[in-house]
Amino acid sequence: MEEMPNRQWFTVTDLKQHEYCPRIVYYTYCLPLIRPTTFKMEAGAQAHDAAPDLERRRSLKAYRLQDGEREFDVWLESVELGLRGRVDMVITRLGGSGMAGEIIPVEYKDSPGRGGPGWTLQLAAYGVMLESTRGAQRAVSRGFVYYIPQRRAREFALSPELKAQVAVTLQAMPSCAAASAAPPAVEGAGRRHPSGHAGHDRVRANAGASESTRQVRRVRVSPVL
Repeated sequence: MEEMPNRQWFTVTDLKQHEYCPRIVYYTYCLPLIRPTTFKMEAGAQAHDAAPDLERRRSLKAYRLQDGEREFDVWLESVELGLRGRVDMVITRLGGSGMAGEIIPVEYKDSPGRGGPGWTLQLAAYGVMLESTRGAQRAVSRGFVYYIPQRRAREFALSPELKAQVAVTLQAMPSCAAASAAPPAVEGAGRRHPSGHAGHDRVRANAGASESTRQVRRVRVSPVL
């Protein structure tokens, strides 16, 4: 996919973190830093990585679906939005005449079931990119968060208003990424991120020079019978 010149690209994780507190995006792009790694974070990453293998052994009962084809670690990007990211799972349900009847993004969370607007905006962002890249015959109208510890899924409606908020939020993010000073902190954001990561004020206190890359894993599986 050809990139637009001078395009500022953000990840879906950036979008989610901006919704939680814009200061996180500022620290990520304006300050070289090392995010502190805790035992809880490492355990959560291991649980997240193991989730697709466990998912293959299950039916779609947790999502209250009778049928669907599952794909794991699906890479998506939108040149128009300047947004890219990897969704944990996509469920495709076929409609009549072999046309895609429904496409559903799913995110795994190693969390006790709490979350915030960032999670729904994250699902909405995947929904917007799926609609753009998959040519769905109908809109991506819902998504799921699968809570790994509880082994249960929660459905979220992806309304047109929520999907429009993706573009609105992205328009505000370049100013955070290029700011000369940190944006105001959101109350409570410096203590504990809802994902279980350390709060961003503690991240800044432990900052150092670091760059990292993530490999994307794509796996297709047979339709679920």
